Amino acid sequence: MTGPNRRTLLKQGGAMLGLAAASGVIGTPLIAQTRTLRVGSYGGYFENSFKEHVFPAFTAATGITVESVTQPNSSDWLVTMQQATAAGSVPTDISLYARDTMIKASRLGGLIKPLDLSKIPGASNLDPYFVFDGGQGPLGVGAMSWFTSMVINPTEVTEAPASWAEFWDTSKYESSLGLSKNFNALFLDITAATFFDGEATFASDEGILAVIAKVAELKPNVALWWSAESQMEQAMKNGDVIGGQYYLDVSNLMASDGFPIKPIFPKEGNPQDYGSWCLAAISDKDAEAAEFMNFSSDPATQALMSRKIGTAPLIAKEKTDLTDDEFAFVSGSPSIKPAYEAYLDKETFIKEAWDKMVAGV
Repeated sequence: MTGPNRRTLLKQGGAMLGLAAASGVIGTPLIAQTRTLRVGSYGGYFENSFKEHVFPAFTAATGITVESVTQPNSSDWLVTMQQATAAGSVPTDISLYARDTMIKASRLGGLIKPLDLSKIPGASNLDPYFVFDGGQGPLGVGAMSWFTSMVINPTEVTEAPASWAEFWDTSKYESSLGLSKNFNALFLDITAATFFDGEATFASDEGILAVIAKVAELKPNVALWWSAESQMEQAMKNGDVIGGQYYLDVSNLMASDGFPIKPIFPKEGNPQDYGSWCLAAISDKDAEAAEFMNFSSDPATQALMSRKIGTAPLIAKEKTDLTDDEFAFVSGSPSIKPAYEAYLDKETFIKEAWDKMVAGV
């Protein structure tokens, strides 16, 4: 989904490094053992932050040494894992999969090993939505998440919108909004949550076309259909647009630097995407993987990742020691659940209808 494009978080998130580490993450080390675990994570700042903060804390708590493996945040990794599994030797024990990639893997079968949740009691901290069951049992435990947010220029929009529906008001927003040009960048989910029955609307072609037709009504208010996040960033900085959709973490970083942008959680919420830890089917590290997923699900670790990596926790704020400001920097409520399966099952249909709408065909 939007994950592959989200990586200004990884490039700019260094601003988060000054925040204090979560308390209580590092427990009492076990007796030293030669136990190891290979864990995949997206490269760049994201992986470096895991190597600097999360993996050492896990090793200190369990005695298990982590080997970090760089993996892409895309279906390309699924192809790599398919080929490696067929060859009998995979590059990681645990991979970090977006939900759509998990769905693909579960449908293919033989790539992800079902998990014994009794060995991962910390997973009970997560909303059940973030423990993925592909029909063969639990296949993924949520790791972290990120939001696409409503944003406004607070110097131009003095009264924050209470609903996404307000963006359709031409008297306020004519030729002034920036929206993603990509069909799967979650604005369809926003529209479905605002005017229809949310994810259920994607169950039929008629529902999908109705949502796209509703987005078409917004076109007079769209000044920019952005395909690269740098375009929206610059448009907000220049005042070329005064509102739209953008990434929560990057918006907060821009606001911290003094630029006129403010993320908003309206009554319908903002779309929440997330990644999950999944165990390779041919890995023999079941016990170590369970310990890692349990550690990752701990409230202190979730808070650590929010502070050091800039990701949103998958547990209630009240379970963490995050301050209100720290939590607002990376998360909020309510959240909109993307229609992952519809985007997979009806990708060509949705993309063609969306592209025609944007092009005015």
